[in-house]
Amino acid sequence: MAKSKQEYLGIFRNFAQDHLINVIKRSEDKSQKAAIVNRCLVNFRSQRIEQVKQDVCVKSLGNLGLLNEILMITYVSYVVMLEYRNKVWPYDYMAFSRRVGELWEPFCKLAFQFPIKDLKLINPPNFDSVQKQIKLNASQYIDGLKLDDATKVELKRYFAIPWKMVDSGGIKLALDLHFEQNKIHYNCDFKSGFNSNEKGNTNRLLLVASIYNSLSENEKTILFVRQPEDKNNNYLKTLKRSPYWDVYCANDCYEAIKNFTGFDLRGWLDNNVNWSDDISEEFRCYLNKESLIQYLTW
Repeated sequence: MAKSKQEYLGIFRNFAQDHLINVIKRSEDKSQKAAIVNRCLVNFRSQRIEQVKQDVCVKSLGNLGLLNEILMITYVSYVVMLEYRNKVWPYDYMAFSRRVGELWEPFCKLAFQFPIKDLKLINPPNFDSVQKQIKLNASQYIDGLKLDDATKVELKRYFAIPWKMVDSGGIKLALDLHFEQNKIHYNCDFKSGFNSNEKGNTNRLLLVASIYNSLSENEKTILFVRQPEDKNNNYLKTLKRSPYWDVYCANDCYEAIKNFTGFDLRGWLDNNVNWSDDISEEFRCYLNKESLIQYLTW
């Protein structure tokens, strides 16, 4: 049967206490200890989720019941992961804010993996195949022009020049999430926020989205951003002003997820997540002392 948040917190904390305390004492390296904490709790979470998937009572509730349970397990695992990581390697503000943002993406993607509305996860296209098809189409178009053969050869040579430049960059068309709904392919990226180090990533996102845009009018690129728009810098504005990206920030992001999946993730968070109350008193005291509690926001 479905368990409460407190029951799951007890299960995960007991596991961490029983399996991690002795293990993390074996290493002097803080990063190795943190890796052990993360790996063990991720594996334990996967085991619990597999058990829930096989639970007859939960399965009878359909994707809605299953998603509710998986979201709770995932959230609780995050709470305990943060607590025990801090035990072996106390967070500074950069590591902590980054980690809270990193956990957000896979959490949001659960609504797409167990959707209420009809949608299908798909694989991204292979860039080599896309490039080959574009080159073939261009070559066939040039061959059909009423031009002499020498001019056609020269046109093809000029067309090949930018492709050689693109090839040197090793472009990958894979983003964080790809799904099909109503015969439209949605290619999605999740970002916690845009800061001063995002120039390279912004340029890549513009290039990748422009390639998708050239493939078909049924290819759409979506950007989900955790932070409110006014908390991000000009790199986000650059993407939003481009003709390639549909950008959703903060609550608009959750509303878009609801429209796609049929699940009110914002409502679920409001009803089930209370970071400052759910974390341990020891961890809460540390975060307050270091002025880090403010970063526990989704």
